[in-house]
Amino acid sequence: EGLLPTVTLSLAMGSQRMARKKALIKTLTSVETLGSVTVICTDKTGTLTQNVMEAKNFWSDGEIHGMEYLKNSALLAVIAGLCNNARFIDGQYSGDPTEVALLKAVRENVGDLEGERIFEIPFDSERKRMTTVNIIEGKKLALTKGALESVLPLCSHMLMNGKEVKMDERLREMAMDAYRSLTGMGLRVLSFAYRELKDRGTSTVNPDEMENGLVFAGLVGIEDPPRPEVPEAIRRCREAGIKVIMITGDGSRTAVAIAREIGLVKGEPVVIEGHEFERMGERELRERLSGKEVIFARMTPKYKMRVVSVLKEEGERVAVTGDGVNDAPALKKADIGIAMGVAGTDVAKESADMILLDDNFATIVNAIEEGRAVYENIKKFISYIFSSNIPEIVPYLAYVLFRIPLPLTIMQILAVDLGTDMLPALALGAEKPTRELMKQPPRSPKERLLNLRLLSRAYLFLGPIEAAAAMFGFFYVLNSGGWRWGEMLAADNHLYMQATTVCLTAIVVTQVANVFACRSFRESVFSIGFFSNRLIFAGIAFELLFQLFIVYHPLGNRIFSTRPIPLKMWLVLIPFAVMLFAAEELRKYFRAGRYRTSSP
Repeated sequence: EGLLPTVTLSLAMGSQRMARKKALIKTLTSVETLGSVTVICTDKTGTLTQNVMEAKNFWSDGEIHGMEYLKNSALLAVIAGLCNNARFIDGQYSGDPTEVALLKAVRENVGDLEGERIFEIPFDSERKRMTTVNIIEGKKLALTKGALESVLPLCSHMLMNGKEVKMDERLREMAMDAYRSLTGMGLRVLSFAYRELKDRGTSTVNPDEMENGLVFAGLVGIEDPPRPEVPEAIRRCREAGIKVIMITGDGSRTAVAIAREIGLVKGEPVVIEGHEFERMGERELRERLSGKEVIFARMTPKYKMRVVSVLKEEGERVAVTGDGVNDAPALKKADIGIAMGVAGTDVAKESADMILLDDNFATIVNAIEEGRAVYENIKKFISYIFSSNIPEIVPYLAYVLFRIPLPLTIMQILAVDLGTDMLPALALGAEKPTRELMKQPPRSPKERLLNLRLLSRAYLFLGPIEAAAAMFGFFYVLNSGGWRWGEMLAADNHLYMQATTVCLTAIVVTQVANVFACRSFRESVFSIGFFSNRLIFAGIAFELLFQLFIVYHPLGNRIFSTRPIPLKMWLVLIPFAVMLFAAEELRKYFRAGRYRTSSP
């Protein structure tokens, strides 16, 4: 009777705990789904990293320099500062973090630049570049910045020591070597190019003309440091058997360098770049995804949908992050779609099941831990509630089979199910995750909540101890009052009513021990902290007060057909509670011993 409200409240309490940890759950069922996640497909920028960009190095004239020497490469500074939509207003920078980093580097090392913008081809994830047309000192210049593989093929010349030198294979290889050096440092690398347009007016601009025959000006490496909490979160994912796949628009060398820094990659990862991904067949993609460490680089949001679909077809439970409009299909397709609360669009948030209020990868791992805890807690209070079914059923079986007075009435059963058991069961739903919870592999989606192990523990181990206590108390009172076997007693007989009261009290007393026994399936209650869940004690206090009302108050006697019992009967029943608690602690001890023996 109390199972449905208890489950609902447990899910609600789990979602509240997640909200306090910066993870906002939109549907209660998603709380439980989180606990079975096997793969997390995560963005890099802003999720694994801080999204606090800073220009660190640049390459020009064949050498890598610190940003303090940017004033010596005037044209590179001009492109970085003017092919840029970031702004410095009232002492504050605003705009895309990458562009803010460039503008800040130019202002601090070169100064404010002037140039009238007359045209713009905005950046998009397909072209991987942005171009503006600016009037600078009377000249009309097309200024381009973007990914090296997008900009370098458009260049016919390279700026070397102030001169435009015709591009050849040696210069291309020089630029590629510099790119590899910068990305090897874990930097995001942008390339910069320009060309002077013949038409000096401001009315006509040919987009095709302006991005051909460019002069390559150099590279800038931008640092986006990892979040300090991420390495620990990645380690916890490994322990929990959760695979983390990085999906980023950055180059592969930058992605791998960051992945190594945060501990995502230990060996040689499977790296798939966007241009490979487009040509890759389903069979090959499945094989590559089966690798232990997988990184997708130079990816666009539209590719995420295919990755998620293949992983789900392979039987994985997938969580995927996203912040843009184009991420919405993948967020919908995933078992758990996770939108960014700070950088995310409204469309992404609407499509997601969970919103990260701090855009932090570590928050995802905390939410998965809470999801696992909720599932475990549901199993705990099911075990707790089901254990009391045996001492409720056994009296009726004994009544039918052995011709004895009925040891427990219907109202007394309801007193347990809807009265004394409710608050302790809810308190079990508030148990915090144990240390061992994230050291277990994800459960299978096919795993049943009511499995044989749980039912055996409740019905064949804990329940019989409670039933023994209840029947012992019932017969103890009857025999003390001179009852003879086979003698049937009237429902209002004082001795009979005392005996049923003791039977009910035995269930309540052993359920007090059972609530502690059910706080964990594996760890001793002393290792998780005997007093760590204060709601347990509040629930027990209510349970005992309610039982005292049933036993000793006239109204309780009238409603539940009970009679007051002497103190010694409580003392007779307490050893059964101690026995139940000790038996469960011994089971956990021997189970842990077997686990330690079997572990390498």
